[in-house]
Amino acid sequence: MSDAPQTYSGPARVLSGMQPTGGLHLGNYLGALKNWVALQDRFEECFYCIVDMHAMTVAHDPAALPDNVRRVAAAYLAAGVDPDRSAVFAQSAVPAHAELAWIFQCVARLGWLERMTQFKDKAGKDAERASVGLFTYPVLQAADILVYKATHVPVGEDQKQHLELSRDIAARFNRDFGRGEAVFPLPEPHIQAAGARIMSLKDGTAKMSKSDPSDNSRINLDDDADTIARKIRKAKTDPEPLPEALAELDARPEARNLVGIYAALTGRSMEDILHEYGGQGFGVFKPKLADVAVEFLAPISEEYARLKSDPAELDRILKAGAEKANAAAAPVIAEARDLVGYWKA
Repeated sequence: MSDAPQTYSGPARVLSGMQPTGGLHLGNYLGALKNWVALQDRFEECFYCIVDMHAMTVAHDPAALPDNVRRVAAAYLAAGVDPDRSAVFAQSAVPAHAELAWIFQCVARLGWLERMTQFKDKAGKDAERASVGLFTYPVLQAADILVYKATHVPVGEDQKQHLELSRDIAARFNRDFGRGEAVFPLPEPHIQAAGARIMSLKDGTAKMSKSDPSDNSRINLDDDADTIARKIRKAKTDPEPLPEALAELDARPEARNLVGIYAALTGRSMEDILHEYGGQGFGVFKPKLADVAVEFLAPISEEYARLKSDPAELDRILKAGAEKANAAAAPVIAEARDLVGYWKA
């Protein structure tokens, strides 16, 4: 789509979000939330939503969804997202997301969506029984981003393909409806630095995930000190002592994961950790890692617990964030409606 207008002169904005499908964990913090907090110092406008519309692409409990939204909002805030500097809101509280998604569904092409590997992974062998929403949710994701004309999106490696789709949709819209102007930016990925990918405590080859049926596979942001210590003590390892050279961890995913967590929590390099603990067994290393994790997470988990106990305050923050988001989205959806030729009185 090289013939689409590529120059966009609007303000730099950040958009990201997480699904309210379970409690957030250490991997969410180190892989995303820590980065979101830092981006508040680089960008004047950050939009961090809880994507409850995306949560509907699979079976969900309607009665539990509002509390799950509050719970994720509390985690954002406990991690350091400042609601006075960033809009924190539920996706469904901004109707423009859904309206722009329909426009984009008419811009996107079926072949683009058929190339999305995450649908195949999530639908599994029974893809014909998957919801249409699960198939088209990357288009809604594009609308999430572009309804604010976000220019930068913090994403993990597994979401890069969806961001490319957002760029394709923006370029196609600009070409077909832009009247020679770049209506939407082509959003840029902001990839978290290598080393932030935290793996399961039970399987060093799988990401730490809130959807894993085993709670022992992750360290939750609201776990207490005893729970954190117990999970690290039971984390899967191998019988060999820690090596002194980083390359020797390549064939030892569980050991590499624990060393990586220690490094991420202390701000030290993995090489430095191995220089200190190389040659020692996990009976020595795990208690040290547990102490580090407990100390690191204590202020976050305390603030998380305080916020979760005050749903009225969370609702106030979510309402204020939705007002900010609606104000930013309103001129964008009005422009899109005009450009595609919707009737107006």
